[in-house]
Amino acid sequence: MADSSLSRYARQTIFPHLGEAGQRRLLDSRVTVMGCGATGTVVANHLARAGIGRLKIVDRDFVEMNNLQRQLLFDEEDVLSGTPKAIAAQERLRKVNSEIEIEGVVADINASNIEALIADADIVMDATDNFETRYILNDACVRQRKTWVYCAAVSSYGMTLLIRPGETPCMRCLFPDLPPPGAAATCDTAGVLGPTVSVVASIAVTEAIKYLIGAEQALIGRLVHVDIWDFSCHTFETRRNEDCPCCARGEFPFLEASAASHAVSLCGRNAIQITAGNGARLDLKELGERLQSAGKVTANPFLLRLAVDEYELTIFPDARAIIQGTQDEAIARTLYSKYVGM
Repeated sequence: MADSSLSRYARQTIFPHLGEAGQRRLLDSRVTVMGCGATGTVVANHLARAGIGRLKIVDRDFVEMNNLQRQLLFDEEDVLSGTPKAIAAQERLRKVNSEIEIEGVVADINASNIEALIADADIVMDATDNFETRYILNDACVRQRKTWVYCAAVSSYGMTLLIRPGETPCMRCLFPDLPPPGAAATCDTAGVLGPTVSVVASIAVTEAIKYLIGAEQALIGRLVHVDIWDFSCHTFETRRNEDCPCCARGEFPFLEASAASHAVSLCGRNAIQITAGNGARLDLKELGERLQSAGKVTANPFLLRLAVDEYELTIFPDARAIIQGTQDEAIARTLYSKYVGM
């Protein structure tokens, strides 16, 4: 890249631990951000402004009004247009930095697609909102030997850890099993302060930058826990489990995807997501015409919405649907079958 293009990063390159050589390494890097909610918007924003050369942002959802309290890339126009988060982030960040490649991918992150999504990444950033997806991510990164950064925030606290398969503990070394339902705080039960997200995600991005420029001696190397309400910060030593089923024994059960559809309750939402397991694709225009008599239909190039009774179905081209207005999986599946018909 020409020196004139490097000038936009001048305040970063004069930082002695980064310099011009470090900046060029960032410009040559590929990063995939998994999720574009609260932590994801902060992570993607920092990475784009820092000059990551190729940035991929993956998210399944669309922008809603209650996102704006903490999801920093979105505005009310995104809410009104029903724009998917990955696309809204892509468009916003292209205005911030037009000299890098930014790709928004509207997709549910699951066992059937995760390895393709991370295949070209130099590092993967966790900005997901549930443990099941993180365990899928851990399996995929360990199998592909991809470095990734765990990042989570809720209430006034959060945690982050850089994971290098084969060198550091993986997630299953630290947390061997999925926590049972109700065992972990969520944004539904504990809420979340916007500044919490910014602090924790910023630490995660800093670790990623250190790794990408080769400043491994500066990596924290420990699990970081920060609480901004009582202003505490702790780091915890971590050790590899030499009998870890994932990184030691090479077992990847979370990647063993079923061909059947599956349902998941969405964090902070009175909604269920139904994901088709057969690789189906939908013609949203044709579906919209078929649903005109069923209820109020609105659509854009990325999704279709059907409002019927007290429910709203948001349907995507990959045959995925978010059914708002219920936490009952049986009701969600019934509505999906009735209106999507797959």
